[in-house]
Amino acid sequence: MSDCGQYALVVIAFVGSVFSPYYHWAGRRDPENHVAFNVALYGPQGACWAMTERGRACLARGPDGLQIGGSSLRFDGAALQIAFDEVALPWPGHRLLPKRISGSIRLLPDAVTTDMFALDPAGHHHWAPRMPAGHATVDTDAFPGGGWCGHGYHDSNWGDRPLESDFAGWDWARGRTVDGNTLILYDARLCDGTGRHLALRLAEGGLSPIAATDRQELPRGFWGVRAGISCDSDAVPTLVQALEDSPFYRRGLVRTALAGEEVEMMQESLDCRRLANPAVRLMLPFRMPRRASIQL
Repeated sequence: MSDCGQYALVVIAFVGSVFSPYYHWAGRRDPENHVAFNVALYGPQGACWAMTERGRACLARGPDGLQIGGSSLRFDGAALQIAFDEVALPWPGHRLLPKRISGSIRLLPDAVTTDMFALDPAGHHHWAPRMPAGHATVDTDAFPGGGWCGHGYHDSNWGDRPLESDFAGWDWARGRTVDGNTLILYDARLCDGTGRHLALRLAEGGLSPIAATDRQELPRGFWGVRAGISCDSDAVPTLVQALEDSPFYRRGLVRTALAGEEVEMMQESLDCRRLANPAVRLMLPFRMPRRASIQL
């Protein structure tokens, strides 16, 4: 994930995609046969979205890298190198035909951490913010100018059960303060009504907790998904820009205050109960086609 002022880019590599209706309908067996490289670019000229699910013939992975079709990520010992070559789906109001988007990202981390957090008491789901902050260089022909530089972030999630088996939903946010401090929030809401609240600051090359804060809700979007963000009790979070608004998921830029510092954060909210709704699963192939044996 990287951003620079008016531009933002999010890349997610999935093995056994948690959002895949095909993986769900296959009984969640053989995760390596349900892989995807999601690319989402946002800018003043509009948005590009690509998420084609592929089969095991399109997957190659090892300890230092992962390739899915024509897209890949690898750590070269100094920086995370990402290359993407995907077909973006038509988006109403922007274009009528699919468009190929390609480019590269180099994320030079300020720190690489070994911190790992269980998100549920039984340890079925984990999150690791491996590169909490870094300098990102983006080269892509998707927007005028050919790319930009900004600050970026890399993390990893994994689990051995469907999200909806344990979670009602969660909110996540990450941003950099005016003084250059990186703050990360993770509020996981479990099905039994309990939760896992994480509020972290990157300092001296490592992550340290900050005082618990109050969750405040953001205005609902078109689909009515409830989204929120932890912030200081006297702060009023403001949605600066909505980036994604789907029946079960939201992403946007939010301005708020945390631990006494003003901060603009990339914020995401997931409603796992909506994700599990059969009607929602039937809608997903329109945003996520499956091309099991096609490399590009």
